[in-house]
Amino acid sequence: MRRGDRSGFTLLEVMISLAIMAGVILTVLSSVNYHLGIVANERDSTTLTLLARSRLTELQTAPKKDSGTFAPSYAEINWESDLLPTEYPGLKKLVVRVKRGTGGKEVVLVSYIAQ
Repeated sequence: MRRGDRSGFTLLEVMISLAIMAGVILTVLSSVNYHLGIVANERDSTTLTLLARSRLTELQTAPKKDSGTFAPSYAEINWESDLLPTEYPGLKKLVVRVKRGTGGKEVVLVSYIAQ
C-alpha cells in the first residue's frame, strides 16, 4: 500500500478537533452558569418584592413603625416598616423594607396614606 491510500485521521487532526470541542464546551458551560445565576437573582428579587407587597398591604390598614421576619417560611428574610410625615398635612409616607440577611439584597416599597 502506498502512503496516500490510507484512510482515517492523523493524530494532529484529532488533537485539533478535540481542542475546538473543548473550547465550545467551555463556552456553553460558562454561558449556562451565567444564565442560571441571573435566574436565581431574579427569583430572589421576585420573592422579596412579593413579600414586601404583602406586608405593605397589611400595614396600609393599620400603619405603624414595626419590624420582624417572615418566619417560619422565610426566616432569613427581615422586614421593617416606617411611618414618616410628609410636607402635606393629613398625608403620611409608609416605607416597607424587606431584606435577606444582614448584607443581602433589599427591596423598598413606598405608599402614601391619607389620615
